[in-house]
Amino acid sequence: MVEGRGSNGVGKKIKVGVCVMEKKVFSAPMGQILERLQAFGEFEIIHFGDRVILDEPIERWPICDCLIAFHSSGYPLKKAEAYAALRKPFLVNELGPQHLLHDRRKVYECLEMYGIPVPRYALVNRDKPYQDLEYFVEEEDFVEVHGQRFWKPFVEKPVHGDDHSIMIYYPSAAGGGMKELFRKVGNRSSEFHPEVRRVRREGSYIYEEFMPTGGTDVKVYTVGPEYAHAEARKSPVVDGVVMRNPDGKEVRYPVLLTPNEKQMAREVCIAFRQGVCGFDLLRCEGRSYVCDVNGWSFVKNSYKYYDDAACVLRKMFLDAKAPHLSTTIPPVLPWKVSEPAQPSEGLTRQGSGIIGSFGQSEELHCVIAIIRHGDRTPKQKVKLKVTEEKLLNLMLKYNGGRPRAETKLKSAVQLQDLLDATRILVPRTRPGPGSDSEAEDIEHAEKLRQVKAVLEEGGHFSGIYRKVQLKPLKWVKVAKGDTEEERPIEALMVLKYGGVLTHAGRKQAEELGRYFRNNMYPGEGTGLLRLHSTYRHDLKIYSSDEGRVQMSAAAFAKGLLDLEGQLTPILVSLVSKDSSMLDGLDNASIEMEEAKARLNELITTGVKAAQANGLSNKKPWMVDGAGLPLNAADLLPTLVKLTKKVTEQVRLLAKDEDEKLAETTSYDVIPPYDQARALGKTNIDVDRIAAGLPCGSEGFLLMYARWRKVERDLYNERKDRYDITQIPDVYDSCKYDLLHNAHLNIDGLDELFKVAQLLADGVIPNEYGINPKQKLKIGSKIARRLLGKILIDLRNTREEATNVAELKSQCQTSTTSNSMKNVKEHIDHPPKSIIKSEESRRTSFTSEKSMDQDEDDDKEIKYRLDPKYANVRTPERHVRTRLYFTSESHIHSLMNVLRYCNLDESLQGEAGLICDNALERLLKTKELDYMSYIVIRMFENTEVNLEDPKRYRLEMTFSRGADLSPLEKNGVEATSLHQEHTLPIMGPERLQEVGSYLTLDKMEEMVRPFAMPAEDFPPPTTPQGFSGYFKSAGVLERLKIQQYSA
Repeated sequence: MVEGRGSNGVGKKIKVGVCVMEKKVFSAPMGQILERLQAFGEFEIIHFGDRVILDEPIERWPICDCLIAFHSSGYPLKKAEAYAALRKPFLVNELGPQHLLHDRRKVYECLEMYGIPVPRYALVNRDKPYQDLEYFVEEEDFVEVHGQRFWKPFVEKPVHGDDHSIMIYYPSAAGGGMKELFRKVGNRSSEFHPEVRRVRREGSYIYEEFMPTGGTDVKVYTVGPEYAHAEARKSPVVDGVVMRNPDGKEVRYPVLLTPNEKQMAREVCIAFRQGVCGFDLLRCEGRSYVCDVNGWSFVKNSYKYYDDAACVLRKMFLDAKAPHLSTTIPPVLPWKVSEPAQPSEGLTRQGSGIIGSFGQSEELHCVIAIIRHGDRTPKQKVKLKVTEEKLLNLMLKYNGGRPRAETKLKSAVQLQDLLDATRILVPRTRPGPGSDSEAEDIEHAEKLRQVKAVLEEGGHFSGIYRKVQLKPLKWVKVAKGDTEEERPIEALMVLKYGGVLTHAGRKQAEELGRYFRNNMYPGEGTGLLRLHSTYRHDLKIYSSDEGRVQMSAAAFAKGLLDLEGQLTPILVSLVSKDSSMLDGLDNASIEMEEAKARLNELITTGVKAAQANGLSNKKPWMVDGAGLPLNAADLLPTLVKLTKKVTEQVRLLAKDEDEKLAETTSYDVIPPYDQARALGKTNIDVDRIAAGLPCGSEGFLLMYARWRKVERDLYNERKDRYDITQIPDVYDSCKYDLLHNAHLNIDGLDELFKVAQLLADGVIPNEYGINPKQKLKIGSKIARRLLGKILIDLRNTREEATNVAELKSQCQTSTTSNSMKNVKEHIDHPPKSIIKSEESRRTSFTSEKSMDQDEDDDKEIKYRLDPKYANVRTPERHVRTRLYFTSESHIHSLMNVLRYCNLDESLQGEAGLICDNALERLLKTKELDYMSYIVIRMFENTEVNLEDPKRYRLEMTFSRGADLSPLEKNGVEATSLHQEHTLPIMGPERLQEVGSYLTLDKMEEMVRPFAMPAEDFPPPTTPQGFSGYFKSAGVLERLKIQQYSA
């Protein structure tokens, strides 16, 4: 038995051998911790050195009581094992299990054996490169291993732990491509390859589900089974740029672990028998998973951690070799006297930014924004009845052979099949004027030609932008042996395309993200980045299912967070799709049809007469059809005449292009894949503009098809009937061509735009309700779920801020224990841990529910700064941002509820949320254009009592979006318009009077009748024992130990 001694005692010191490569010994963390151990006076540190480890036989290695030994490049692990067997020292990290860490298959096997959650995965083992395996299948958007399917995005890892070339493959619906992760080289840790779509086949790999973690990785560091420290960093899957501090070190920040995660850390430590161990943690939808175990790892640049690690290692050594000695930590640690002070970083506290402040005591806590997508190409639809056998067989091929079932074609393989069939069916020449062909046959051939042109556009199929429905209409019975079976003989083909985010739309979204960064948060831009990088900014981005909306969200995130690179990895990493909240008009389809019918009646019978019976001019927004031009009926013939004029000019341009195409008969060669076309181009194609071609990837044939369709649908000459629902489409096409195709000099386009705009400004807002009460009814049906989620966001923010304020108040009125006392308590009285059986462990991660069943937000991923280890001045400061990207319908619906909610019978007599001045401006605004937005921000006034409703103030603003007319000829905006095809986004406008005070209680009272109740949202998936930060007593207790300083 080694006697050991304290720093003031006598006796033999415990010998601690450091048997590691010199490169690791001389690292800063190792040096800091060994210095602290030596400072206790109880240990003699013996460095073996590279020469001894590599050249000397183990019999001549120094003899020690405790051994620090771990593998690194060039380390003779088996030799170290032989030494440990010979001398039998106490091992901090056992040597045998370190062999496991070099094989990812064995790491996952060990984790599963101990019931530690890992991502869903499958193994592909090859005996030789490029070996074909029966159990491995690769398709465009998934791989299948032993019948287990992994849809893209998925992760591909080499089985060898030392091979850090990890690939992530993205779905075609997000643009496709692959991102390669690798060990940091300079300031990069990953590279995106848009052209790579096939997986590797030269070796053995693990395939696993991609876990959306909100763009953050968590690294956990254990020192013994009872101590775990966690740090978070920006994930390399986002943009691959490594964030570094002024010293060149990668920026990481300490974050709090949940009780379940602490238990996982303990079990990793025990499973691999590694006292000092690092592992990677993925947080996804309220659960945590271990995806890699690294072995010996120390935290960098944290004096607090160095103190803790030295104290824990001291206790481990004394317990192993001198249990009779006290492990009590001295009141003053020996090295504290000479420890350098760490610089503290902080944020300046400012007021509320763009709108003005209610005082310096006010602090921003929440930003909620509902944002429309950016500039897009016009949405298009082609309908045609098909009887061709090739197309009918294609329908049967993809609907399982069911003659009465419809088929949807979206994948690249399916669309390629359709293109191949269409190319064969399209006539090589057009019938001349003297042809005997029927008009219907000519129109059918034209539509097939249009389908082919759409499918060939861009050189790459992306399910975001092109989809085809085939719906059987007629059947016959045909004999098959002794029985009869049905065969379809006619089907309706519907091709939907267009609606692609343009280069202008991407630029708008990115610039709006930058604007938010610089104007919506304190600190003039750097403030938000600082909050975000220090895990005091809780950001979640949601999008509808539409491709243009998803890409707008990704481009906005790029600007907001100052990211680099392609949009696909940003989209997959940071944007969550929620079509139930941000898509669809089904809930209000009946009411919208009623509104359109009444709108048609108003326009055709005369708006002036209908509105004469309305209210006085005091509140012009209260009359039926508010915003419609009084001479709407007179404008319709002019609209039709000018539309015909423009269509004819585009027809002549298309005729020239078609004649050139007819000379080329080979359609088999598809142009090379152009990612910009799949995702929305990043800039203008100058060569196309110079050649007199349309902007983007639309050719003259498709441009003509677009105009021909609106011309036909707008007015039926035989029935002398106008279709007013086509007015927005005429306006859409007109505005698009004025902005992107002004170089084609189409005569009459600007005149058509003026007429279309007058009508569209009245028609579009009234499609969502012809009067305020109908607008409120339709808006509440479309935006019900979104309104409910907004209320949840605001309530959660208030509850969290109140908990922090109460805790801070307690800390200021009571004496706080010093930090070392807490480490001592942590070490002397470790938390009780029950090692569950494998079955019970697995159950706990799949069936247990959160204690807060009514809080939908609990299933959102959270990363909370750990104030004990945080080197920031205000660790308690926290801002929640929720961004909801959607389409025009949801922006109008949400705005209608906010401005007319007081008209509901249950709220009669209540003042509205929006002031009359803003209501008047909204009436004049009419169009909520591309990138229009509504922002709700919550502020806390720290000088008001916690119980006072005025403690939390809400501020609402909106922007009309890119509302400048493309006919603008003068000024900076006009120059930008003509050079870059981009309209500027209007700044925010108030929805409340200056000096008014909107409380959360008032907001809830007014909006709750139209919002989905919290209990109707799906229950959170958070494991038991973790009900959200600042909710459980255990987490609050951790914060109590921190002395708050401004």
